[in-house]
Amino acid sequence: MTQHSRDMSRRRLLFGGAAVGTGVLLAGCTGNESQPTEAQTKAAAAPGGNNEPGKRVTIGFSAPAADHGWIAAITNNAKAQAGAYSDVEFKSVEAGADAAAQRAALSTLISQKPDVIVLLPHDGKELNAFGLEAMKAGIPVVNLDRGFPDARAYRLQIKGDNHGMGVAAATYLIEQFKAKGVSNPVIGEIAGMDELELTQERSKGFADTLAASGFKVANRRAARFTADSGQQEAAQLLQALPKIDAIWNHDDDQGIGVMAAVAQSGRKEFFLVGGAGSKKAMEDIQADNTVMKATVTYSPSMASSAISLARLIGQDRGMSDLVELQVPKEIILASETITKENAGDYLKLGF
Repeated sequence: MTQHSRDMSRRRLLFGGAAVGTGVLLAGCTGNESQPTEAQTKAAAAPGGNNEPGKRVTIGFSAPAADHGWIAAITNNAKAQAGAYSDVEFKSVEAGADAAAQRAALSTLISQKPDVIVLLPHDGKELNAFGLEAMKAGIPVVNLDRGFPDARAYRLQIKGDNHGMGVAAATYLIEQFKAKGVSNPVIGEIAGMDELELTQERSKGFADTLAASGFKVANRRAARFTADSGQQEAAQLLQALPKIDAIWNHDDDQGIGVMAAVAQSGRKEFFLVGGAGSKKAMEDIQADNTVMKATVTYSPSMASSAISLARLIGQDRGMSDLVELQVPKEIILASETITKENAGDYLKLGF
């Protein structure tokens, strides 16, 4: 069998969202669009190679409920990317309130025998058994974001670089301290959900990189990836540290609350680095009128890529620009640092 020609375009796109929140200061972002964007349609319609219609593929999909902007963008990106292909049928099942509920919904999905399943689990460890079951049943699984610990539980694992997020955030802090001549900085950290491995990886990358330069975190708080929890934990961190040089907040959605707490405190002696790359964060960075000076990306564009790659797996095709005949086993997206200087380039990718 001859190798297919390879010219599938790289796709990176996110969706803007409507404001939500619990108060005037807590305006967050949740994406509500699920139609293909011009960029997605253009990529899928490009002539030749992998973009030419092939065998019809049914892709099953499940992700946690859209309780904040990043998760909303994950689901919207997946739907939109699937809609850009004439040879893809998209079947989404409810994730439920927890891993057990998602597991039940996914069992129903297995019985429908889709060609491929794309899954962002509530918890990778708890849903690992499902991945094994689906793979044993002959249904390739694309494990998205929250990884399965057993490599046999997925055909492809695609996720952001959580450890790299921490490294990128710490690297930016260290550069700023050096430029400002700060030798003994007071550093705060507002993490996400501590029970998730991804949060632990982010904090480890942050702490290890700081330690290599002789620095450490003075106060660390764990929020819940929500604006309310971000505001609560940031308020406590600000009370605990009468002087701060810098704060890293893991998540730009909970950052809405973090920034609200900062505004209420009236303090401006420190700078803040966000995480994930929301449109609101990028706009604040570009405007340069708040303490937020940078954010490190963890892009929900991975969901668009997951659908494109699931389609290729279902059609037994490989990726464009790669020599190999099959889609790779693992893909980790790089964490990029967005500052005032490059925010304008990344705004179109903000969720």
